[in-house]
Amino acid sequence: MDFLNAIVVLANFVLIPATAYGAQLALGALGVTLIYGILRFSNFAHGDTMAFGTMVTILVTWWFQSMGIGLGPLPTALLALPAGIAATAVLLLATDRIVFRFYRKQKAVPVTLVIVSIGVMFILNGLVRFIIGPDDQRFADGARFIVNVRQFEAWSGLEEGLAIRTTQGITVITAVLTVALLFWFLNHTRTGKSMRAFSDNEDLALLSGINPERVVMITWIIVAALATIAGVLYGLDKSFKPFTYFQLLLPIFAAAIVGGLGNPLGAIAGGFVIAYSEVAVTYAFKKVLGYLLPQQLEPDGLVQLLSTDYKFAVSFAILVIVLLFRPTGLFRGKSV
Repeated sequence: MDFLNAIVVLANFVLIPATAYGAQLALGALGVTLIYGILRFSNFAHGDTMAFGTMVTILVTWWFQSMGIGLGPLPTALLALPAGIAATAVLLLATDRIVFRFYRKQKAVPVTLVIVSIGVMFILNGLVRFIIGPDDQRFADGARFIVNVRQFEAWSGLEEGLAIRTTQGITVITAVLTVALLFWFLNHTRTGKSMRAFSDNEDLALLSGINPERVVMITWIIVAALATIAGVLYGLDKSFKPFTYFQLLLPIFAAAIVGGLGNPLGAIAGGFVIAYSEVAVTYAFKKVLGYLLPQQLEPDGLVQLLSTDYKFAVSFAILVIVLLFRPTGLFRGKSV
């Protein structure tokens, strides 16, 4: 029984939260890796793009809630999500037309586009803060839990109860559906195959008659969808604060680079590697070890390697190690 209680505690505080967080990072990293693989630069404005899409979704959610429109046990934000994706797509296409297109036509080196994207990042960050404010915004409604502690305790007879939040379940299901749809699009549609060809060999793709501007446009639209979905899922699971999305840029880039920048499968794997590492390293294992070890060996301290305040340091450390020893990532993306 003690072993089962330990597993339940571990699932509550490590496995389930890390799986949901990993799905959010994976979707964010997919957007980064698509831009790098097809447009050939690292977009540092991606975190604030997520914040913008989430902000629009929140505003539409509040509007729906004021009119009494909802989805019952599911969050109203799922109804507002298409509006957030559409607004983000318009923003990214406008940004590309006004800013990035000029440098692309000039055949600017990638580092120039990176610097430009940092400028776009600061503008977006200021815009989001100006519209919705810098504070935490909660917009989740509907049923709070799929499984709550009391139900699980009554069913299992264990001391510890398992809790699975609705937002965690929605995150995993939405991420699986989104990734499946993306891979189907890239592998089984003419446009998706054009994007892959453009990513593999731009010159050969142009000789084959592929329209580069169309590829760029579709890429930005897909990135808008991925960024908004990732941002909304993160906001529902935790809360929305513009500065938090700015900070998310580090674990998202770490996930993309660890998996192999430019490799979609690598982005997904990297997301879960970073998420599980962050959660496991910053979790206090005292309670788990209390169930597993004999009473005389129970630890006095928290058995926590790092405080949760330093969770982004875990991403940074993993990023540095990968760049030093395997810069192409686990799945051999393009060398960073």
